[in-house]
Formats: sequence, C-alpha cells, structure tokens
Amino acid sequence: MLEMTVDSIRVSPMNYQRVVILREKESDRYLPIWIGPAEADAIAVKLQDLSVPRPLTHDLLGTIIESLGGTIQHILVSDLQNDTFFAKIIIQSNGQAQEIDCRPSDAVALAVRAKVPIYANEEVMDKAGIHLDKETGKPMGQDQGADRPEGEAPAEVRPEELKSMSAFTDFIASLDLEDFGKQSGAR
Repeated sequence: MLEMTVDSIRVSPMNYQRVVILREKESDRYLPIWIGPAEADAIAVKLQDLSVPRPLTHDLLGTIIESLGGTIQHILVSDLQNDTFFAKIIIQSNGQAQEIDCRPSDAVALAVRAKVPIYANEEVMDKAGIHLDKETGKPMGQDQGADRPEGEAPAEVRPEELKSMSAFTDFIASLDLEDFGKQSGAR
C-alpha cells in the first residue's frame, strides 16, 4: 500500500467531468480518479474548510460510525477494473478491523473529514499512476515502475484493460495540468 494525499480536484474543460487527483506521498506519481459533482463538492468543502448549515452525507456517515463505536482507520483505493476504481473504508469496531466496499469518491470524502490516511494498492498505481514532464507539466503516460524496488515486476496489464482505459487516458490528456503539483487543495 502506498500512502496518498489529495492534490487537487479538477474539472475537464471538454465535458465538465470532475477528477480528484491523488498524489503519492513519497514520489511524484499521481492517481487521477473520475468522480461525480456531488462527491467533488463534498471533498472540496472539507479541503477548503468551508462550513455548511447542515451536515452533508459524508458528515452524517462519519457521525454514524462514531456514534456506533467505530473509528475510521484509513481508506484504500484497492483495485481498477474496466475503467472502474474500487475502494474500501477500514473501520475499527469492537476490536476488529472491518473493510467496507465503496466508491473511491465516497472514501476520499470520508477520509478528509476523519483526517485519516488514504492509500492505494501498488497494482492500481501501476495501471493508472502518471508522472508529469517537469518541463511541460503534461502527463508522461502510464507509469513504467520508476519507483518500484529493483527486480520487482510491474503488475500485468492485460491488452483488453488497456483498450478499455483509452477513454480514461484521453480524458487525462485533455486536462490542463500546467500548474499540476505546484499547489494543494481544490480547484
């Protein structure tokens, strides 16, 4: 598991789709994940420390977990299949860790509220992690394992997965990333 931070939230100028950009804490590798507008707003509200008159859904979920005696330990972006990311919320309750399946957008919205670590599996980063060209700020393509320990093979990405990810890579190429990585917070 690799620890991540929320770098920013971006909006595609082509179709107004939102993307949350997670940054690997120990490198310059990024993980862009498409999210819905409600989840983007929920993450941005917390990152910008804005107050809302009533609790949002993710505030409510955090309150319910706490009131039932649970604590959120961390979240994990656990898998990527056919252009769909998967995540888990790890909750400690009654002395046991429980993994709850969820969408990454909901997991990140909950993590920023609970101030818990965000992780991604190495296999997910191998499939969808990107590095940026230092001169242009543009994505250099799929990660080729620059941060992988010597001798460790990259996760196998099947040809059908690459084909199904073409819309994903086209979307990332369309983002304006000139100031990518130079700031923190939502956009």
